[in-house]
Amino acid sequence: MQSWLERVWYEGGRGAWLVPLGSLFGALVATRRAAYRRGWLKSAKSRRPLVVVGNLTVGGSGKTPLVVWLVERLRERGIRVGVVSRGYGGTAAGARRVTADSDPALVGDEPVLLARRTGAPVAVARERVAAATLLEAEVDLLIADDGLQHYALARDLEILVIDGERRFGNGRLLPAGPLREPAARAAEADFVLVNGGTATGREIAMRLVPGALVALDTGSRRPLADMQGERVHALAAIGNPARFFATLRAAGLDPIEHPWPDHAALGAADLAFDDALPVLMTEKDAVKCAKFARPGSYWLEVSAELAESDARRLLGAVAATVRPE
Repeated sequence: MQSWLERVWYEGGRGAWLVPLGSLFGALVATRRAAYRRGWLKSAKSRRPLVVVGNLTVGGSGKTPLVVWLVERLRERGIRVGVVSRGYGGTAAGARRVTADSDPALVGDEPVLLARRTGAPVAVARERVAAATLLEAEVDLLIADDGLQHYALARDLEILVIDGERRFGNGRLLPAGPLREPAARAAEADFVLVNGGTATGREIAMRLVPGALVALDTGSRRPLADMQGERVHALAAIGNPARFFATLRAAGLDPIEHPWPDHAALGAADLAFDDALPVLMTEKDAVKCAKFARPGSYWLEVSAELAESDARRLLGAVAATVRPE
């Protein structure tokens, strides 16, 4: 279920009184951006090239699956990649390395997902410059998961990811709309990928392809098609839970929807239903629930997919930022 604010942003709900606040936010955004452009505020440069994968809107757009895809495909080219993140939702202070066993409550759910899924070096810090410093000696390239608006860290390449179904909503800035920066900012990104929906102009189409269901308690895998026709509990604490539910319905499942706010802290009680139906969730939620999930709980593996010609062009541009020693 969407919040009233999301209904304003994406469904034309009443929110005219928010427009002046959006204008004020826009003025602050423009002033801050100008301060970096004119050198009043300085951007730190990592010793390694840095590629930002970000978005313009609040909530998920498919950034993290794309980061996984980039890490895996660049590794095939012999490029050592590290990932830096703010660690949204985590409480740890300072810069910290993230491993597959890290506590999501300390470092955030997405960094733990990335460490588990890719095996790449991952670090978090509110000031991502500090996270980059932790990793730069052991990698050839750094990818910032999110951080398009984090101008304190200089970037060599920008990849913008757009939710192709919701796009920019009503086109207004926070809190009157979902935008962190004006939509015109998209023209400055080096690449614009559209997750689902229709890509137009210079945009590159990307889609998320569902894979296997992975049991939280044992790690065993089974095809999603095994549950075709079954009634299941579907839990999603992501930016756009409706996308997860739609994926399950498209695969022939009958989900009972349990949407949560993005990055919500989930507990055992949130998975305790008074029936024996399977419980399905996103990979991002699984990193928070693995310790207390009961048998019959699964996360759905999802992978980014691009047309091969687009993949070659994007990977070529990213690889070209790597500077020889």
